[in-house]
Amino acid sequence: MNHALPPSFTATGSSSFLDFLAAQAPEMLPSRRTLPQVEGGFEAPHGTTIVAATYADGVLVAGDRRATMGNVIANREVDKVFPADEYSAVAIAGTLGFAVELVRLFQLELEHYEKIEGTALSLDGKANRLTTMVRGNLGMAMQGLAVVPVFAGYDVDLGVGRIFTYDVTGGRSEESAGFTATGSGSVYARGSLKKLYRPGMSESDIVTAVVQALYDAADDDSATGGPDLSRRLFPLVSLVTADGFRLLGAEEVAEVSRTVVDGRRNAPDGPRAPVL
Repeated sequence: MNHALPPSFTATGSSSFLDFLAAQAPEMLPSRRTLPQVEGGFEAPHGTTIVAATYADGVLVAGDRRATMGNVIANREVDKVFPADEYSAVAIAGTLGFAVELVRLFQLELEHYEKIEGTALSLDGKANRLTTMVRGNLGMAMQGLAVVPVFAGYDVDLGVGRIFTYDVTGGRSEESAGFTATGSGSVYARGSLKKLYRPGMSESDIVTAVVQALYDAADDDSATGGPDLSRRLFPLVSLVTADGFRLLGAEEVAEVSRTVVDGRRNAPDGPRAPVL
């Protein structure tokens, strides 16, 4: 029996997994699929609020756990934060199924490049690859199936954390404020961080500030899930530093969440920032 790989698998060419897939099995790419015509309304589960912030040691990426389908809670335990590779993370908002698929393809793209070239892409190079993928989803976004990620990582050349945001057309921006939020509760999370965030915050302080921001988002946006003490459901929080990607343990986030919830009993609107 011949177990040799097909010639397409051994031929020289692009170091992009997406280019290889487009040439060999284009139907596997979400952007190449033909969507069926649907009469009447159609609802797909959507992931909601994600946030990112730089701090003294690198960058934090976090998200709530709720997915909604119209006015219904579709899932309370969704993962919206993923490692992209050793030194970067990606979080997703938008149509959940397509968003998770985009993340998996992005992970493969970065891994494939590193295997072929023998070195990892720069952080800017990774952000550019994600731009191409988001832009390829434009056709589905125009039909209401949008995917809006946040990409962040530790730049090993500069020794700092960096954050990149995208719109549905693939437009990319690097955040200069040090923090960002995307999704249905983003306006409230961003407003909260605008008052609480300070450059160079410690790990414990930035984790607390982000949990406060997600609490504020859940307080005003029904599609965002806040810390749920009764079900023991808490935000997913990841850190990317010079040591690589690290997802905070459930107990670590639970402890911070309990502290935040306890504080809100006496101050429902959260901590106050000074006027001057």
